[in-house]
Amino acid sequence: MPTFLKSVVVQAPIETVFGFHEREDALRLLSPTFPPVRVLQKTGGIEPGSRVDLKIGPFYWSALHAAYEKNRFFEDRQVEGPFAQWIHRHEFQPTGAATRLTDHIQFELPGGVWINRLFGWAVQLGLHQMFRHRHQMTKRYCEKDSMKVQREVLGTDRVRPLDE
Repeated sequence: MPTFLKSVVVQAPIETVFGFHEREDALRLLSPTFPPVRVLQKTGGIEPGSRVDLKIGPFYWSALHAAYEKNRFFEDRQVEGPFAQWIHRHEFQPTGAATRLTDHIQFELPGGVWINRLFGWAVQLGLHQMFRHRHQMTKRYCEKDSMKVQREVLGTDRVRPLDE
């Protein structure tokens, strides 16, 4: 099964980065403008049993959250949509005062091994672009929040990068 893997280091504590993904509006904040993403129905957050039904461009997509360990990982799986199989694991690792966020996706296109060999590159390209955007947004919101906390604790004239 084809695999996509992309990581980013966010200069914020793991609680901030994981907490950002637990926000009610996280999917909206992380979604690029193209293709347009519309939430049709949502039950729960990111805990197991939570479900979200989406319209992504012309595609209907329904995902079920299957696994969760606070501040470590959560996983969603497509139950209906354009892929034969889709498993997305979001992993969080502390790296000093920062957090490494890794998106690990296993996917399979309908049509079998030859279709995946012929067109898997196009999925990889789309995922690379989408997760570049998602990781930029995660850094923007989490690093901003982390700096805000430092300002409140240390005072505005003593703000410094988290890794010092």
